Amino acid sequence: MKLLDFVIIKLTICLVIGILLSHYFPISLFHASVITIVLFCALAIAYIISKPLYKKNIWFGCIAFLTMISLGILIANIHDHRNYKSHYTHLKSFYNDSTSYMTLRITDPLKSNIYNDKYVVEVLKIDSIKTSGLALLNIKIDSVSKPLQVDDLFIINAKFYPLLNPLNPNQFNYKAFLENKNIYSKLFTDYQSLYIVSHSKQTIFGFADAIRSKINQKLKNYTFTTNQLAIINALLLGQRKEISDEIYDDYKKAGAIHILAVSGLHVGIILLFLNLLFKPIELVKHGHIYKIVLIIICLWSFAIIAGLSASVSRAATMFTFVAVGMNYKRPLNTLNTLACSAFILLLIRPSFVFDVGFQLSYFAVIGIVTFYPFFYRLFKPKYWVVDKLWQALVVSVVAQFGILPISLFYFHQFPGLFLLSNVIVIPVLGIILGYGLIVIGMALLNILPDFIASIYGNIISWMNDFFKWIAQQEAFYFKDISFNLIEVFVSYLFIIAFYQFYKIKSFKHVVYVLLAIILFQNIQIFTKYQEQSKNRFVIFQKNRQSLIGIQEGKSLLLNHNIPNFNKTSDYVISNFVTENNISTIIEDSMKSLYKINKEYILTIDSLGVYKVRRLKPDIILLRNSPKINLIRVIDSLKPKRIIADGSNYKSYTNRWEATCQKLKVSFHSTYKKGAFVINYNSN
Repeated sequence: MKLLDFVIIKLTICLVIGILLSHYFPISLFHASVITIVLFCALAIAYIISKPLYKKNIWFGCIAFLTMISLGILIANIHDHRNYKSHYTHLKSFYNDSTSYMTLRITDPLKSNIYNDKYVVEVLKIDSIKTSGLALLNIKIDSVSKPLQVDDLFIINAKFYPLLNPLNPNQFNYKAFLENKNIYSKLFTDYQSLYIVSHSKQTIFGFADAIRSKINQKLKNYTFTTNQLAIINALLLGQRKEISDEIYDDYKKAGAIHILAVSGLHVGIILLFLNLLFKPIELVKHGHIYKIVLIIICLWSFAIIAGLSASVSRAATMFTFVAVGMNYKRPLNTLNTLACSAFILLLIRPSFVFDVGFQLSYFAVIGIVTFYPFFYRLFKPKYWVVDKLWQALVVSVVAQFGILPISLFYFHQFPGLFLLSNVIVIPVLGIILGYGLIVIGMALLNILPDFIASIYGNIISWMNDFFKWIAQQEAFYFKDISFNLIEVFVSYLFIIAFYQFYKIKSFKHVVYVLLAIILFQNIQIFTKYQEQSKNRFVIFQKNRQSLIGIQEGKSLLLNHNIPNFNKTSDYVISNFVTENNISTIIEDSMKSLYKINKEYILTIDSLGVYKVRRLKPDIILLRNSPKINLIRVIDSLKPKRIIADGSNYKSYTNRWEATCQKLKVSFHSTYKKGAFVINYNSN
């Protein structure tokens, strides 16, 4: 056990390295299997040789770490559905443009948009061929049909659509997000086209969904509002898809978004509740064993009902170890417990390593474990109430130590009032969760008094109003913060150096802290130099509109004729501005001619009129569906490339593309290929 105490963290890190290597440098399943088997054999031989010496030498350690890296690669390959011949991507129908009859099963209902209900579905059969794999199903919303439930089995006649890469620079890569979940295509249909085969529950997730539906049916008999039910579903049932965008945004700006995701905070509170509830069992012979079993069953039952998301799975796994340690009265090393839970979860589902919630939850707990003792000792309250508030404050601060760099990288924002929101709400959250479990239990038994339900609903509304008030304090909400991956790594180097200095105050560790600070400053200087020397001409992809951006360092000139254009909220521009740390944005109307380096770009709009005199443009931009004879334009102007942006009719774009292929002229459609970018020098 002593060896495990010191090694499990290193083994988990090696496992993560292997998963990352498999993602960025693909290795076949066969080769990964062979390498792993060979390394395991070498590890066994090294163990046999070193065992009589009662000491593992450096070669044993190196082989063990290499074996774990190889295991990470192998596990990632095993969980990649495309490595199996039965996967639908290996069928000809996947590449054909024709429709097929598909037998599908709902595995996960997603949040709907204004047009479609969305589901993750398992593809069981295509025509008469048995298949496997996951796809994203979009069903057109109507006012008559009811949404589908987990495990519903049905047949549709449809075709696969490929997932698209981001069409604009610095846009969220939804394709990569879905592929990390083994989803590789999209399907479209409507409810009238579904042929329902079965509504029966066949999986544990289906039964969990049925339990959630039953709970919601019972709760709807009381006076809970839509927003109150949405929060109850998020806090206690792990389902956030019913939360309105307004409430979600309020929680995000208040720095309390973690409350809406069932995680270690929620599961830890439930563990304390269960530990107290089952305490009388200890009086029975072998009662502590029965108590542990009951607690673990309850924890994992809650995790299953909550949907087994990355955060709840991590929390349930970690607190399973904690529950055993608590009831056997044995001290636990929290970092080792964290590493054990991560190790087990990544063996079961290696894609968790790319889950933002998974990363944030682990970094938050690591921050709490490592820095809580240091900050808590800075002040010693005399009174119990003050001490509890001080503990909540310290937990909030040290959790931010763990997640701040990675949070800035993913979300580019910092809620300045997170301390206020967490100090007030976190102590109350235990009451909300405990009260909620009682409310749900009584509702299922049909013995819930209306006044108890009303009080609970008012508590939820108070919490929503409190976060809404905090979110309105815009002066304390910092957004559009540019933070790259290198800065994330250097920030964690500084945090590690600071922690080592806190543990061992020596000159060597002071030097490490200073070196980390100097490295961070140099990275900042280098990043700033890169940003100032970046010059780009970008024809953005924007549906039904034309939008051109000319970036010169931290300045961006936007050319467009879009009415009521909001550059701060437009999703195409806002991400581009944040990622490139743009400080100045100037707007102007579209030009008929641009000169980038030594190339001329001519724009032809809906009027179809162009005057170039002796000038021969290198590139022609077609926008707003001009009615022109493209063959004549190419013959007279002889451009090197034709570009069609998102403002054109698709039929026009397809016709122009066919013409360019015939005349062997390069053609770029922003609708298909994404934004057109020219990098150039300012000199």
